[in-house]
Amino acid sequence: MAVAPYRMYLHSISVYLLLIVFFAGLSTRAQYTDVINSNRPGKAVSAYAVGKNVIQAEAGLFYEMQDHNLINTESDIFGSDIALRYGLFFEKLEIHWEGIFQQQQIDFLNIDLQETYTNFYRNRLGLKFLLFDPYKNPERNKPNLYSWRANNVFQFKNLIPAISVYAGANFNLGDNPFYPDDPIVSPRAMIATQSKLTPRMVLISNIAYDRIGTDFPEWSYLVSLSRALRNPKWSVFIENQGISSDRYSDILLRGGVAHLFSENFQADLLLGGSFKNTPSRLFISSGVSYRLDFHNDDPIPIEDQDRIGRNSMKNQGKPAGMSKKELKKLRKKERKARKKKKNDWDIGS
Repeated sequence: MAVAPYRMYLHSISVYLLLIVFFAGLSTRAQYTDVINSNRPGKAVSAYAVGKNVIQAEAGLFYEMQDHNLINTESDIFGSDIALRYGLFFEKLEIHWEGIFQQQQIDFLNIDLQETYTNFYRNRLGLKFLLFDPYKNPERNKPNLYSWRANNVFQFKNLIPAISVYAGANFNLGDNPFYPDDPIVSPRAMIATQSKLTPRMVLISNIAYDRIGTDFPEWSYLVSLSRALRNPKWSVFIENQGISSDRYSDILLRGGVAHLFSENFQADLLLGGSFKNTPSRLFISSGVSYRLDFHNDDPIPIEDQDRIGRNSMKNQGKPAGMSKKELKKLRKKERKARKKKKNDWDIGS
């Protein structure tokens, strides 16, 4: 049976918009900034944690069309996805819950039957730990004071990624029509990498082994390339995902745009689709990311200020790798040290 005209129209519009986002992301020159460190609007997971004592919520609404040529069905799916992230104990550790709650209405065209499935498509809890961060080396963070090009173009050393590991579990509660044969708990493991290719562009990759020990274990990969626009409050991304399982295998393409309203609030839009027709998938999603920042930076000792570039701070701006909050605290500590030194001199004289 042919696809209904309205579905063909939505398919054409979605593909067209996805191509616009893709080419915008490849052609726009801009400066990359990581403020809220959100995983949205894509599905790839950053290698970095949100930070100790930071609470972050990432939530959105989505709609998806599915057409399965082999069994001749059409589906409309509405749902909400949410992630809650918390920086646990120290900077490198994050606890992460992900949930997708959806309703899928399936039309079986051969037998004139309609069914509706409602439940959690994803209900996952895990821990992520940063194993390696190439930017921890202070020598790597020093800017080249003699070459703008050296600081702003791709260099092979930029391919060295930050690496984190993830361990968690899926929870299949109740009579779930999406995973009818799965146990209540099934483990998941993942490796996430992140490379800052240029100040404007970031590459993230994930390799995951999911639903371990079930009848349908799943391998997947994600590769996501993001860059900011000329206005650094805007960014775009393109993402590819591959899934391999006896239950479901596919290759997906996503593209999206995000806007940073403040250091703690981001909104986004995503479009995507699949490359097969068993089923074919087209989806659109929009959401927000928001964080409550209770993070406290460790004080920087006065004796370490020269090591991190106090003179560069005065003459060149803040050192590479130092946040605005760290810079503000460092300058405040310098002023207190100078004032104390002056008072000690007055008392001694």
